[in-house]
Amino acid sequence: MKTAFYDANAAVRYAKLWAFRRNPAYYDFSGIGGDCTNFVSQCLFAGSGVMNFTPVTGWFYKSANERTASWTGVEFFYNFLTQNRGMGPFAAETDMRSLALGDVIQLGRETGDFYHTCIVTGFLFGLPLVAAHSYDAFDKPLTSYVFEKARFLHIEGVRTED
Repeated sequence: MKTAFYDANAAVRYAKLWAFRRNPAYYDFSGIGGDCTNFVSQCLFAGSGVMNFTPVTGWFYKSANERTASWTGVEFFYNFLTQNRGMGPFAAETDMRSLALGDVIQLGRETGDFYHTCIVTGFLFGLPLVAAHSYDAFDKPLTSYVFEKARFLHIEGVRTED
């Protein structure tokens, strides 16, 4: 396995293209729990080109019924990115000042229950702008969201086959 470059610009281009629409290649989970993590997974796939087809603990989408929980679930997505030692993108938790384009932000409650995933699409006065689904947005200031906690994930790279 080798480590490859994460194309954050490709992820952001994808986010811009699909922020206010739905890619017909993917199911829209808006009416059944939200589409935010599904959308960010699509963006990360656009920037990485690699899925992890490990059953249960991997990160992939074949159809609405053939996918891992990490493709669409906020906590499962976080666990995959921060614990992935196999194929696909991997990330480390960081602080807001260390975020870069194409990184991920998750919003939560004080209790530690995280409920929303968005992708960094730019910066304004050093503060992140994001794209998201469920409440569709592109280049929306993070400061315009109401949340109690946030965690910031820097995409460190992508593991591919040799």
